[in-house]
Amino acid sequence: MSEPDRFDASENVGVNTSAEPSIGELIGRRLSRRDALLGLAATGAATALSGAPARAAGPSTLTFRELKLGMDDTHHVPEGYEAQILIRWGDPVVPGAPPFEIDKLTGAAQEKQFGYNCDFIGLHPLPRESKAGDRFLMVVHHEYTNTNLMFAGIGEGRASRLRSNKAQCEVEIAAHGGSIIEIAREGGAWKVIENSRYARRITATTPMRISGPAAGHDKLKTSSDPIGATVLGMLNQCAGGETPWGTWLATEENFNFYFGNARDSSPNKELNQRYGVRAASAYNWMTFFDRFDASKEPNEANRFGWIVEIDPYDRNSIPVKRTSMGRFKHEGATHVVAKDGRVVFYSGDDERFEYVYKFVTSKAWNPRDRAANRDLLDEGSLFVARFDDDGKVAWLPLVQGQGPLTSANGFDSQADVVINARKAADLMKATPMDRPEDIETNPVNGKVYVMLTNNSQRPANRVDRANPRANNIHGHIVEITPKDGDHASTDGTWGIFLAAGKPGIDSGTRYHRAISENGWLSCPDNCAFDSKGRILISTDGAPTAAGIADGVWIADTEGYGRALTRLFYQAPTGAEVCGPVLTADDRTLFLAIQHPGEDPGSVFEKPSTRWPDFKDGMPPRPSVIAITKKDGGPIGS
Repeated sequence: MSEPDRFDASENVGVNTSAEPSIGELIGRRLSRRDALLGLAATGAATALSGAPARAAGPSTLTFRELKLGMDDTHHVPEGYEAQILIRWGDPVVPGAPPFEIDKLTGAAQEKQFGYNCDFIGLHPLPRESKAGDRFLMVVHHEYTNTNLMFAGIGEGRASRLRSNKAQCEVEIAAHGGSIIEIAREGGAWKVIENSRYARRITATTPMRISGPAAGHDKLKTSSDPIGATVLGMLNQCAGGETPWGTWLATEENFNFYFGNARDSSPNKELNQRYGVRAASAYNWMTFFDRFDASKEPNEANRFGWIVEIDPYDRNSIPVKRTSMGRFKHEGATHVVAKDGRVVFYSGDDERFEYVYKFVTSKAWNPRDRAANRDLLDEGSLFVARFDDDGKVAWLPLVQGQGPLTSANGFDSQADVVINARKAADLMKATPMDRPEDIETNPVNGKVYVMLTNNSQRPANRVDRANPRANNIHGHIVEITPKDGDHASTDGTWGIFLAAGKPGIDSGTRYHRAISENGWLSCPDNCAFDSKGRILISTDGAPTAAGIADGVWIADTEGYGRALTRLFYQAPTGAEVCGPVLTADDRTLFLAIQHPGEDPGSVFEKPSTRWPDFKDGMPPRPSVIAITKKDGGPIGS
């Protein structure tokens, strides 16, 4: 999610003083020695097919009729497909939730209703409830709120967030976090099961336990929690993940936006600077709630920026912040099982010039005893990636006492390492990246795909002639191949799957040479894979960077159609597309449509779209949608 672009850089951007080569420089060095990127290996093969009978999709295995690039007040799917609105902001979630009334919003009501700006979507099967694949628990993240689109009389722009009164702040706080709903497929359509015993809202005030090495550390102690063991809520959930034992991993990304009054005299001065906690807050919460005022509770911000483990099957379970996995602006928590049974989780730090991480559990997971995995995430090793210019990637351990991570540099314990993971990664000389967002593993080819959304702050003096990507507003995708196919390995290789932008217009773009006039994209944000290993790429920022709507593009990752992206879904104006996830049979694609109507000048009274209701007086409502093929076939075919 590109929320940093929606605030002044001076308000929210952490400070990375690392002098390591940027990913742009490394790409340039590689391209200067190679005629083609790894991501374009199939280009020659595609040319060789020119004498073969033409297909509608050319060398691609995809057969849907590609959409035309554009942007308007509604969404679009290809011919032969349909999109269903599954659940919207304010719809009931837990039993007893009141109906949504736009002129009577309260925090108490919002705690029972579907939250705002949905992002990550996870599907947890309920095989005992019905036949496999027809019933799930769906978990959904609620990242942040658009004050100017939620409330009348607030006005427009960033400053609107600072005009909310206490009651409106209570609504916003309750609209963050996540939702657990039960869904079922009946007669080809999906519906939310009312009054489900599993249904639950997690908000910014839900009690949570702190575990792992940082639990009890002085930097996590507050006046309300003098032992540093519990915290209220989670904030700014973006792309997330699951564990193989069926729990939900909620990620905390831009937590710094919610805190203000950070002072140079604070004992957390270094931490605040590195993580972007400033004197100015992006929201008005600290006016009414002391814990968001860093001058009153200097350690509260340190209790955010973690991965939160939640059991969706037990609505009485207490969420746990797993500090072993490090503190940064997490996006993505994708798991894959290593060859020895240990579990590996990949995550990006979503800010310009930040890093790619992975966490490897110390022990193998137990597929026969779910309870045995309860605290598996409290023990393991955190790594950060260094991308070498010879095409190799090295995973550097962030372990106290190893290398520069010693008391001399402020690391007296592993708790210090995970609390200030960014500084630890700096000292280990990891590679600064162009806003690492979602990171997913391809279940078919075993590779890892890193969405690097953009970096408008990359200067020209850090770019060479082979990759003129200064002011990289369009982003690119890095593909990692672990050594011997083992994700626990500390070695591997990397290449570029694609470099976004409009071919022939934007310098440095890299796609399959058969790309159509509608197939190019900008600002890759999230991704998913179907059972054939084809990649689905959702975007965030294309309207600003490229003048086109955000959407979903699909491409092969292997074979003649590799990196030949084709436009499958177009979002309504102002919206980004998040959380793509397919059912196991590939027959339903769920998407989270976030902040529809977030356009310049768009306000509650006169939004740029009223999607999905299109009713007078009703503002745009972030929603989860389900896309299916009318004939019941798999998505993309």
